[in-house]
Amino acid sequence: MLNYEGIELHWLGHDGFKIKKDKVIYIDPYQLRGSPEKADLAFITHEHYDHLSPEDLKKVVGPETVVVTISSCQAKAQGLKPKRVEVFRPGDKREVEGVEVEAVPAYNVNKFRSPGMVFHPKADGKVGFILTVAGKRIYHAGDTDNIPEMEKAKGVDLALVPVSGTYVMTAEEAVEACRTIQPKVAIPMHYGAIVGSAEDARRFEGAAPCRVEILERVGQ
Repeated sequence: MLNYEGIELHWLGHDGFKIKKDKVIYIDPYQLRGSPEKADLAFITHEHYDHLSPEDLKKVVGPETVVVTISSCQAKAQGLKPKRVEVFRPGDKREVEGVEVEAVPAYNVNKFRSPGMVFHPKADGKVGFILTVAGKRIYHAGDTDNIPEMEKAKGVDLALVPVSGTYVMTAEEAVEACRTIQPKVAIPMHYGAIVGSAEDARRFEGAAPCRVEILERVGQ
């Protein structure tokens, strides 16, 4: 767990995080351990099973939870019976339950499932999120490569960036992304569950142009 100026940041494994200050916020919970507390806000970056996991979301979404996601996830999010579902498109920015939310595009430029077909096409509208919590800006990049739109996250307090390669940025590409983002602290993610290992996180830490915190997964 990282305590950043009173904001608790817990890594849940893979791309999953819990942010806790005045509210309990989850982003892309997957393979949750134990009995997690209920969410005030739950964010889903896109529809892939390791981000939109109904089994895990059911553990944290209750009748007072607001789910924030994109249109391709809306039906499954409604099925969780939250307080409501807020749908964002890339570039949208508005306040949700007192938290300023900006949706940033997340897509591949050089990670291909087949010739000419990337794993996360820009046209799909997948996103990352910039959340302003207690005056601090937190950027969860989602499943993405190093893309020009990361300029929107420049100067954030915390940047949660994928480092495993295969479907997302490699550690080296994440280093280059952080030259654009210039976060106060970067936290590597997207390793240790499906692809990638702690070695990817350490390579990122060794070359990043900013402070890096490698978090232990909750429950370890």
